[in-house]
Amino acid sequence: MLDAFFQFLQSTGFYGLNFGVVLMMAISCLLLYLAIVKGFEPLLLVPIAFGVLLTNLPFAGLMAPPIMEITEEVIHTVEPGGLLYYLFQGDHLGIFPPLIFLGVGAMTDFGPLIANPKSLLLGAAAQFGIFVTFMGAIGSGLFTAQEAASIGIIGGADGPTAIFLSSKLAPHLLGAIAIAAYSYMALVPIIQPPIMRLLTTKKERIIKMEQLRH
Repeated sequence: MLDAFFQFLQSTGFYGLNFGVVLMMAISCLLLYLAIVKGFEPLLLVPIAFGVLLTNLPFAGLMAPPIMEITEEVIHTVEPGGLLYYLFQGDHLGIFPPLIFLGVGAMTDFGPLIANPKSLLLGAAAQFGIFVTFMGAIGSGLFTAQEAASIGIIGGADGPTAIFLSSKLAPHLLGAIAIAAYSYMALVPIIQPPIMRLLTTKKERIIKMEQLRH
């Protein structure tokens, strides 16, 4: 009876669980909670978290590559790859990042920048975080220059750029960098309010900003 129970357990997904899989599932559920319940960047975090959850399902093989066989100079597909493997090729082959850039550019409102060109300096100053993160990663001695550059680009607060550069320089870190970049950007609504209350007065915070030029 006990042997039958263990055989049944080995045929279920629970047998494939380990600490890493459980940890990533917990992170996925946390991201889904932040996106759906708290409303933090749902368009970004929901697909990322759902993809993490699917990829870590035990024995699902959704990221498994196809098994190929070569006979008489003809390549046959013995077993097709997982669904997410083919979707990942959009990143691996550089198809999705340019499409993301195109969509972000089409949705960008340059009205405030045209009305006040000096605000360009604020955007340029934000890129200082790239160099700080890059030098920190290099200084730790844990990463190569390519990996440090992929990590440092997160400091630019631009998810599509981080994904594109990571897919070229450090594809093995792409998943971790994508989650880190979009997670901390989703936490901006939590991080900003206390800093704003610290640096401004209530009178300043209730000022309604009008667009200077249309």
